[in-house]
Amino acid sequence: MEYRPCIDIHNGKVKQIVGSSLEDEGDQAQENFVSKRDADFFAEFYAKDGLKGGHVIMLNKQDSPYYEATKQQALLALRTYPGGMQIGGGINADNAKEFLDAGATHVIVTSYVFSDGRINYENLHKLVDAVGKEHIVLDISCRKLDDDYYIVTDRWQNFTKERITPELLDELSQYCDEFLIHAADVEGKCQGIEEELVQLLGAWGKIPMTYAGGISDYQDIEDIKELGQGKLNITIGSALDLFGGPMNYETVLSYVQQI
Repeated sequence: MEYRPCIDIHNGKVKQIVGSSLEDEGDQAQENFVSKRDADFFAEFYAKDGLKGGHVIMLNKQDSPYYEATKQQALLALRTYPGGMQIGGGINADNAKEFLDAGATHVIVTSYVFSDGRINYENLHKLVDAVGKEHIVLDISCRKLDDDYYIVTDRWQNFTKERITPELLDELSQYCDEFLIHAADVEGKCQGIEEELVQLLGAWGKIPMTYAGGISDYQDIEDIKELGQGKLNITIGSALDLFGGPMNYETVLSYVQQI
């Protein structure tokens, strides 16, 4: 288990939001924290501690009036910590290289690959051809429907027909270096993790995976370690004191290293 830091950017500002509240119309979201600092502050903070593999997520659609401001904040973070962070949000085969050239180690992709509710293999192959499997993180963030977890797209607003199963993970892992999984139903709520999802992912555990969503205290970290068989990395947003939450950043880092 590793701690993977995050920088979420919405409407040109570093924020922590309730994931399920995000709406493209009006660029609205329920906010837990809005920083007065730019994204480079957080990137420099993570670089100081040598934390690798964190993600910068742009939470505005490309046709949003806020997209350009959000993109500039993201590029600022990447250039501040080159070779240290991944980038997601509106990434496709045409623009992926721009973000890698700016300093990202990987591009994180959801909606481009999961379009019209299914895996778009044409786009997936285009992406691999453009930047190489070793630079791709597939974001398989999901929500629960009935008794199963389904991948959701478009900033977690739309369900696909792709159910998270070991077979799906086997298939998708052929095209990427890592998975990023936001448990979107609990993202930003600080009310506990999706235990069933953690168990499912840990039981598979064949490539690096980062879990996000619902972590509220140090017991949640222990539970992810146990239920995920030590195979999941974690990220903490709203619960972290960097973003106004109760969990101390330095304590989290030492805790993850010790358990």
